[in-house]
Amino acid sequence: MNSFYKNKDRFYVAVDCIIFGFREGELKLLLLKRDFEPAKGEWSLMGGFLKNDESIDEAASRVLRDLTGLEKVYMEQVGVFGEVNRDPGERVLSAAYYALININENDHEIVQKHNAHWVKIDELPPLIFDHQNMVTKARDIMRRKASIEPIGFNLLPELFTLPQLQQLYEAIYGEPVDKRNFRKRIADMDYIEKTDKIDKSGSKRGAFLYKFNNKSYKKDPKFKL
Repeated sequence: MNSFYKNKDRFYVAVDCIIFGFREGELKLLLLKRDFEPAKGEWSLMGGFLKNDESIDEAASRVLRDLTGLEKVYMEQVGVFGEVNRDPGERVLSAAYYALININENDHEIVQKHNAHWVKIDELPPLIFDHQNMVTKARDIMRRKASIEPIGFNLLPELFTLPQLQQLYEAIYGEPVDKRNFRKRIADMDYIEKTDKIDKSGSKRGAFLYKFNNKSYKKDPKFKL
């Protein structure tokens, strides 16, 4: 070993995934009950250790895939958390990532196997270590990003109604959105396309279904809510 590295301190490197979903007008977070020490039986984000043959981004994608069965999901790094005593087991540095997924697309059997549960974002139980700090920082980043880029559509099914879209952004920001102004902004976005399909699950009259056209957005990437 190169003498420059020989006498340096060594640490464990982990990744933790803050997995957001949206259902029934509520923003939700995927949490699991730990079945190992330290903090056995407590609520935790999904995490894992970096392997020797993968990058940090690859490790985060692997952890997400192992818990949800999903690949090619929207993910963004929140930051690195490295307080000396953050993990009572060992000195561990953790790179946190947040992900936005459509709850209906995740593998429910895999989620159950990991003893994971979707919890309303405003009803979170106490989380282990510094995981609550990770969630808080991820929500702040998501809110800023969602106002200038259409990342929120990753939380919706392919087809959605305008009320569902409004409920999503109200859930992201945690406050009501003026319906008239919201509809006006959406009408100005050519890449949010109205289809000829109608969702009648909410009423007999029903509501038109819309879809997000990513190709159109890339041609004219202007977005602001």
